[in-house]
Amino acid sequence: MTHQIIMAGFGGQGVMSMGKILVEAGLKEGRNVSWLPSYGPEMRGGTANCSVIVSDEPVGAPTVSEATAVIAMNKPSLLKFEKDVIPGGMIFINSSLIDVKVKREDVKAYYIPANEIADELGTGKIANMVMLGAYLKATGAAKEETVMEYIAEVFSGKKASVIPLNKEALKRGADYIK
Repeated sequence: MTHQIIMAGFGGQGVMSMGKILVEAGLKEGRNVSWLPSYGPEMRGGTANCSVIVSDEPVGAPTVSEATAVIAMNKPSLLKFEKDVIPGGMIFINSSLIDVKVKREDVKAYYIPANEIADELGTGKIANMVMLGAYLKATGAAKEETVMEYIAEVFSGKKASVIPLNKEALKRGADYIK
């Protein structure tokens, strides 16, 4: 199975981190992976997206040519990348910041109020983890346990206190997938 994902949003929303976490989890699970970041010229607050591939097959190029999914953290990202999803693919919409619906009927759309959930958990900084949890539940691209192993490695020592918060954010995002 090959997952080709475009993750997009404003700089500072954790889009790159979300992609990197998924790639590292895929790598830990023995998959072939690719992560290609793209930043707008504005940096924080500007546009940012990354192409992520997680596959059981060799990855020929890091670019996503036929997205199986898009994770849109803001409205400009949805408007830009909705067309890039293959028929039968999935679009994950941060409904906290996106007030429009997906126009296509040949894709599955998931509306997750990621910012509200993150705020309920105490910090808006984990909205990306809410979205990642929803994506993982819907696709099985990587196991939540593997993602948490990687997060525990990254946030060790003084930063270890954020591990339970990230785990809860992943769980809450997954809860939105029926």
